[in-house]
Amino acid sequence: MAGLLVAGTTSDAGKSVVATGLCRALARRGVKVAPFKAQNMSNNSMVCGEGVEIGRAQWVQAQAARATPEAAMNPVLLKPGSDRRSHVVLMGRPWGEVSSSDWLQGRRALAAAAHAAYDDLASRYDVVIAEGAGSPTEINLRAGDYVNLGLARHAGLPTVVVGDIDRGGVFAAFFGTVALLSPEDQALVAGFVVNKFRGDLDLLAPGLRDLERVTGRRVYGTLPWRSDLWLDSEDALDLQGRRSPRPGARRVAVVRLPRISNFTDVDALGLEPDLDVAFASHPHALADADLVVLPGTRSTIADLAWLRSRGLDRAVVAHAAAGKPLLGICGGFQMLGRTISDPEGIEGSATEVEGLGLLDVETNFVAAKALRLPEGQWLGAQAAGYEIHHGRITRGPAAEEFLGGARAGQVFGTMWHGALEGDALRARFLGEALGLDPSGVSFPAARDARLDLLGDLVEEHLDVDALLDLVHGGPPADLPFLPPGAP
Repeated sequence: MAGLLVAGTTSDAGKSVVATGLCRALARRGVKVAPFKAQNMSNNSMVCGEGVEIGRAQWVQAQAARATPEAAMNPVLLKPGSDRRSHVVLMGRPWGEVSSSDWLQGRRALAAAAHAAYDDLASRYDVVIAEGAGSPTEINLRAGDYVNLGLARHAGLPTVVVGDIDRGGVFAAFFGTVALLSPEDQALVAGFVVNKFRGDLDLLAPGLRDLERVTGRRVYGTLPWRSDLWLDSEDALDLQGRRSPRPGARRVAVVRLPRISNFTDVDALGLEPDLDVAFASHPHALADADLVVLPGTRSTIADLAWLRSRGLDRAVVAHAAAGKPLLGICGGFQMLGRTISDPEGIEGSATEVEGLGLLDVETNFVAAKALRLPEGQWLGAQAAGYEIHHGRITRGPAAEEFLGGARAGQVFGTMWHGALEGDALRARFLGEALGLDPSGVSFPAARDARLDLLGDLVEEHLDVDALLDLVHGGPPADLPFLPPGAP
């Protein structure tokens, strides 16, 4: 099994960036490479061609690897329903729930499936680039870990640890990450990658040499901080690095729902030079918006109650009454209808609530999750997207069809995630809603250019040849133990 585990000192240290960049760099070298993450926790997911659901990051990494996305690349996907309970997607299909009270037992039940998925990928690809989760040194969770060093121990994977130097304290984080691991785990950690460095590398070099000396492990490179680097978001609302809007750009307000999901739906809007996209959580932030977007949500009924508790419902209705365009996507679309019924308690307790009444539709939740890749046309433009939902929509006579949803005047609702990523559809929608001319911006081309940029950065700033030697040869046999080890 030829593979590498990319771990991190913390969440958001840059694991996804390094793993994605390595996938693109190796693919360009002609290596048949696959991404892997044993367990992902995110409400941002994607539907693959066989009608299964995986984390958005692994879908993007598959694009970077020029591989076909599949369930084995992210066998366990946790979709948080609350601070203590998560819905589980196993091998792309709904499986059940795990809570904080049965965390270790639940993880043990999923570990075998995750490791089997890794073994399957490794049998079909030359190299598997596995991304860890959080930190590998979560000493309170190590007994049930199958994502970080639990996976590395299973497959004998050499491991590199990524640290975000922009946060400060990266040397202590690197050392502590290794020093709190057991001897068996430490024997797999071969070295480090520094991420987001700004400044003169000559000033950093003495610290890197000292780190190598005190840990007995090498630094495989230092990635620079780049303002123009972005990936499809996993669990952060971040539009930084996209094209700056022109003066006088139209303002798009995206309601920041508490349980927001698939907010990558608006990434393509963030690239449009005539749009200024911002996330909003207060009514006054919608007052001067040219377009309001109600995005997807993991809990439609609870987030609708939150909308009303803050007066955002009145602001949305006032925006629509003024004749300004309003777009609801999946759960956000369901909020725009007449009623939302959940007789089986799919989202919690069985209930029925009134929607905002802006579209003549009714939503009924059912246990079976719809996972589809729809295609079609709207006003002559080719359209495609993906569906992930329990809600079933009934459209009344007062609403016309719009991308699997409904439209009434300037109020649009769709069940299709990702439709705005299609350049033709996005141009047609912005023309219809805001009177904008096509910008010529291509979102798929921009995404692929960012993946190529990542590949360029990895090739230029990391020792890819040494990492490949690590992949095929395994961790060095003489890695020293750093005390004190695991408690």
